[in-house]
Amino acid sequence: MCEKLNREYEICEEIGRGRFGVVYRCFSASSGESFACKSIDKRLLVDSTDLECLQKEPKINHFLSGNNNNILQVHDIYEDENYLHLVFDICDSPNLFDRISNNQPLSEPQANRYFNDLMTAIAYCHRLGIAHRDVKPENVLFDSRDRLKLADFGSAEWFGCGSEMMSGIVGTPYYVAPEVLSGQDYDEKIDVWSCGVILYIMLSGVPPFYGDSPAEIFEKVLRGNLRFPSRNFRSVSSEAKDLLRKMLCKDPSRRLSADQVLRHPWVLNGGELLNHMD
Repeated sequence: MCEKLNREYEICEEIGRGRFGVVYRCFSASSGESFACKSIDKRLLVDSTDLECLQKEPKINHFLSGNNNNILQVHDIYEDENYLHLVFDICDSPNLFDRISNNQPLSEPQANRYFNDLMTAIAYCHRLGIAHRDVKPENVLFDSRDRLKLADFGSAEWFGCGSEMMSGIVGTPYYVAPEVLSGQDYDEKIDVWSCGVILYIMLSGVPPFYGDSPAEIFEKVLRGNLRFPSRNFRSVSSEAKDLLRKMLCKDPSRRLSADQVLRHPWVLNGGELLNHMD
């Protein structure tokens, strides 16, 4: 461990593990406050893309920190010869994936609460010219007060400096937007698509584009044939379905922006029913 990190934080037990490193619980030596420390092993980086992500993530985290309660806050960054250490908010409540992985739909008000906080975080990123590019339930965390925190900006990209368009295959099966898979240049609305998939799952208990393999999933995503099976959507309001259609629109030029999503009636009404079901 980095000598300065060890002076300023007490590193405790492992609480998570990823491709390039380990997350530990830690405590501030000065305040005693609990945090998480993500230690990334630079020796595991295999190519220039990995290195670019390593260099970009702390910069984006630092840029986003401080002004939005729904973004995971990075408090300190340390680096030594072999490791990069990021100290950030501790989020030891079940993440969104754990909360929705039992195939049981949430009520519309409960889904709206999570969704509103998630879209607030996404809209904040987009206003600052940053696209997350890997929005999925595993990256939606909750702190000890049950506040939602958008995390993991390793695939994030700036789009507000010069060119507004981005490129490259990024994202996760089920949640990736069709324009990413088709090899087109794309804009920040790929995050809106991913959030639409999350909302669909929260309301129905199932993903909108299902397959038994990544290839099958990608084929369904590229078709973009959005349906609302009655067995899953019998109790879902017409306003929620309208929002899903406008977020999971295959044509990005017709897809809502994050700010437009936040102004949709279903979001503003807190998920309470405005009209009868379809």
